[in-house]
Amino acid sequence: MAFIQAPAAGDRIGIVAPASPFDSEAFESGVAVLRSMGFHPVVPEAVKKKTGYLAGADKTRARLINDMFMDPSIRLIWCARGGYGSMRCLPFIDYGAVRANPKPFIGASDVTAMLMTLYIRCGIPVIHGPMVVSFAGADAATYHSARHLLFDTTVAVTIAADPSIVIRGGCVRAPVIGGNLTTLSHLMGTAFEPDFSGHLLFIEDIGEAPYRIDRMLTQMRMAGKLSNMAGLMLGRFSDCGRMTDIRHIIEDICSGLDIPILAGIPAGHGRPNLMVPMGVKAQLDADSGILSYDLPLFDNRTRVS
Repeated sequence: MAFIQAPAAGDRIGIVAPASPFDSEAFESGVAVLRSMGFHPVVPEAVKKKTGYLAGADKTRARLINDMFMDPSIRLIWCARGGYGSMRCLPFIDYGAVRANPKPFIGASDVTAMLMTLYIRCGIPVIHGPMVVSFAGADAATYHSARHLLFDTTVAVTIAADPSIVIRGGCVRAPVIGGNLTTLSHLMGTAFEPDFSGHLLFIEDIGEAPYRIDRMLTQMRMAGKLSNMAGLMLGRFSDCGRMTDIRHIIEDICSGLDIPILAGIPAGHGRPNLMVPMGVKAQLDADSGILSYDLPLFDNRTRVS
């Protein structure tokens, strides 16, 4: 994982839109919350473009991301919205520039495609968390999770499952990976296919019927993607049917795997949507319903301006 210094009040943070266009009122409200946290959001005019169901052309969206990484004044990059389109940007990202200019990248949902690729190809800290348009309406737990992760740099992150649903007990320590299940499944068979081996896989989704969740997980199992993961964590599955049905699907798909499996991680679509750092080692204690990170995500030494 790349060395990253902790964010601080007054930092310039870049706003990008790798997926769909967004509601301007919700966006401005979210930007106002980021300002209230002490950040100075940098919003390029091109972020507000609309090309059908995309926030501008693929190369334009990717160029804005490249620009934010290469701009030394930008300390952190935050995504405006999910929707669809992030995977279309992947071929146009300058991964060499990202590796040379590491900085945190925050997003969720469809942005999972970007999170996974930036982590795997570049080793930078990526964070599954609320996006700008949803941040204004975030509940207190979501807001404080963001502040704790970004500013309380002497304290490691601990996430308690709520409710804690132990599908298979056990305790294991490994880096965290994952995000939106639908997006992860759509990366299979591409040049950007993630490898979950030796990782704690976190998954969440919204609006997917149980049989579709079964189909996606079955595809990933048949592709050998679940065989060597260290553990499995389920976030929120909003509007996906009964959680008992999701649990039975997981039990069936993961039968024969000797790994801890915990449901109830309070992250994903809905409230709260706690910050989940990816690519960072953590301990999953399924019996206690706790995911605890080994160290703070950021370095708390003296910043270099």
